[in-house]
Amino acid sequence: MIQTRLDELGIVLPQASTPAAKYTNAVIVNGIMYVSGKGPDTQERGKLGEQFTTEQGYEFARNAAIEVLAVVQEVLGSLDRVKRVVKVQGFINATASYEEHHKVLNGFSDLMLEVFGEQGAHARSVFGAVSVRDNLPLIIDSIFQVEE
Repeated sequence: MIQTRLDELGIVLPQASTPAAKYTNAVIVNGIMYVSGKGPDTQERGKLGEQFTTEQGYEFARNAAIEVLAVVQEVLGSLDRVKRVVKVQGFINATASYEEHHKVLNGFSDLMLEVFGEQGAHARSVFGAVSVRDNLPLIIDSIFQVEE
């Protein structure tokens, strides 16, 4: 069912990215899947409010959501095993005066709703960061309830 929805949205999931250090892409404990922070699959580097606009940030967050879905699919074998998107936390690489972090993270949230419907609605928090790894525009970590 979820694959059909991805097809309708024109989304082809890439191969899950490899962790950048000594950690795993995801861990499942008691039906809860914790996905390590993922950034967008882009060569672009920099800060929101300096190199990038809010609209570009939205697209970066949407792209990071696709990266997260690739990890979830790789670990679970099927996105149909996702019962609910539980929590999303965004770290936006931004200037000190930038104030639209929430609009950037909507790129991730909107995609979760498009893919999973009501089960994509989630709690979330978003923070401005003075820096993130590799100077990516953002990093997003997420938590899912899954069928074991």
